[in-house]
Amino acid sequence: MSTTTTSPLLSRPGAVEATGLDAGVAWHYGDPTAEQRALAQGRAVVDQSHLGIITVTGPDRLSWLNSLSTQEVAALAPGVSTELMILSPQGRIEHVAGAVDDGETTWLITETPSGLATFLDRMRFMLRVEVMDATPEWAALGEAVRAPAAPGEPVTWVDPWPHVAEGGTTYAASQDTHPGTMRPWRLVLVPRASLDAEIDARLSSGWSLAGTWASEALRIEAYRPRAAAEVDDTTLPHELDWLRTAVHLHKGCYRGQETVAKVHNVGRPPRRLTLLHLDGSAHALPEPGAQVMLGEGDEARIAGHVTSVARHHELGPIALAVLKRSTDPSATLIVPSDGGPLAAAQELIVNADGFSADRPPKVGPTMKGLLMGKGCAADGGDIPE
Repeated sequence: MSTTTTSPLLSRPGAVEATGLDAGVAWHYGDPTAEQRALAQGRAVVDQSHLGIITVTGPDRLSWLNSLSTQEVAALAPGVSTELMILSPQGRIEHVAGAVDDGETTWLITETPSGLATFLDRMRFMLRVEVMDATPEWAALGEAVRAPAAPGEPVTWVDPWPHVAEGGTTYAASQDTHPGTMRPWRLVLVPRASLDAEIDARLSSGWSLAGTWASEALRIEAYRPRAAAEVDDTTLPHELDWLRTAVHLHKGCYRGQETVAKVHNVGRPPRRLTLLHLDGSAHALPEPGAQVMLGEGDEARIAGHVTSVARHHELGPIALAVLKRSTDPSATLIVPSDGGPLAAAQELIVNADGFSADRPPKVGPTMKGLLMGKGCAADGGDIPE
């Protein structure tokens, strides 16, 4: 993760440190079920001080970030939150960041601060921008609140998920109400030295502490992808329904833009994100990275892999998995665990046909080049098979 320091909140009563992606902060404080309920009701705070925070200053910062990233941020107004990606030339996800500008500084919240800061610093050239990894000085607190910061309050990033932003689109399997609408979430940025005091102020107002067990369970329920969990070296934004919030399809050229346009307009993503409802009778959970199998015995074949796992206070054991798009949506899948194989039923997130909600109709050869995003010098990616 972004920092090797251990959160001071781990000294709080009942705190149990998380492992893996969330090491350094509390997994729970002794009662994860109650913590989930409190967080879902908007009366708990989650230590997210293991996330990375990058600041970008200078008069060219927004136009510069606009030229590099997937999102339209050239005219980002102070206090407005958005999400952006840095892609490889082949359109694969390299970095993801929540972004908010305070009028003088653009704040980027990311799980890859060192890599992102290095990339941005390398791309400054002669522009009037300065990039700094501010993780040692600043920390994030997670709250189940959708409101932006009021005047005088700390810089706050409000998660735009699952709203389809201007210029975005969705690959959702269902057009019914999205479960993510029931998960408000924001990250409040505070001086790292004030972390304990900020927590105490919330506890004195009647809130409680919740760990990442709670926040991850609610994230998975909301179909919300996480860069450190759902993204690998070949991930396309389309596979995770991430064109909702992080990709603007009609902005100017950026690295990876050609592949984004090709897949959206004339291709289909090779994989799809799905929610798995796991058999809870064995009281076991699979590990992230576990293979998801279709069929049994000699007929079994790999359909994909688990990316995130949680025990939800109402739904029981659930997981996010990235599967081959061709996997039968009605099939019961098998996931190995320490307690034995677990049956897993699918709840579709990304549709199995691979088409977005506003995929353009088929066109003749005179328009094909335009639809495939040609003319972007930063590109060079081919449409994935």
